[in-house]
Amino acid sequence: MKLFKTEHGILLEHEDRYYRLHEQDWDVVVNRNDLYDWLEQQTTTLIAVPLSDEEISNPVLAPIGSQEVWASGVTYFRSRTARMEESEKAGGGSFYDRVYDAERPELFFKSSAWRVVGNHGEVRIRKDSGWDVPEPELTLFATSDGTLVGYTIGNDMSSRSIEGENPLYLPQAKSYTGSAALGPCLYVSKTALAGDTVIDLSIIRQGVEVFNEEVLLSQMKRTPDELLDYLFRELSFPTGCYLMTGTGIIPPSDFTLHSGDIVHITIEPIGTLTNIVA
Repeated sequence: MKLFKTEHGILLEHEDRYYRLHEQDWDVVVNRNDLYDWLEQQTTTLIAVPLSDEEISNPVLAPIGSQEVWASGVTYFRSRTARMEESEKAGGGSFYDRVYDAERPELFFKSSAWRVVGNHGEVRIRKDSGWDVPEPELTLFATSDGTLVGYTIGNDMSSRSIEGENPLYLPQAKSYTGSAALGPCLYVSKTALAGDTVIDLSIIRQGVEVFNEEVLLSQMKRTPDELLDYLFRELSFPTGCYLMTGTGIIPPSDFTLHSGDIVHITIEPIGTLTNIVA
């Protein structure tokens, strides 16, 4: 099942039918451990409404209420290698190697809810950065007690030039206005996503695809439960929390985003998150 947050309320999609929820407070709707069962019950009491694709996709808001967005780093081997390469001159390469092999994962605050943009929203590259990339990430949604109940797609915009200067600059490289996008929906399932789930990144520049790569979810070293366990150890989230799980796709060192680029991130069965670079 999929939950869409729109300007006209919350839509539930189930078996190609759409339902308008009576409850319109996003935080109240999603922060329940029995979310799938509750949504399934809604389909037995609500009447399906006819909607066009345009109505559910334009505009679709980011699937977030008051939740914070956190992120994980160095969860894929490719990410480990790229981070070591970009920070080698600053002497930080070994830190990322240690994180990849360590028991404790890298976790950091990514964004407050009001800074998050949704599907077709504008993301940004920093004015004081010269090397910028999107990072396509499966994003978990957990309730206030840490129970995983849903998934969405995250675009973790990153300044590799700033992070490469010094690992301590990570907050500036990762957290700024326009650096986080979520969407197009919250996908709610009773079963975990399979290891053969494909994460695909495509970047379009002036109508031409200039980058495309995909990675399997099975290449992520750490499990969702492991990441959530560490996140919730000493943090409380009254309405739940989103956690980006890291990326296994990083464009080469001679590639950087330009204003006007269009970024498509696809993870089925969630859908496609599309963002324009401002």
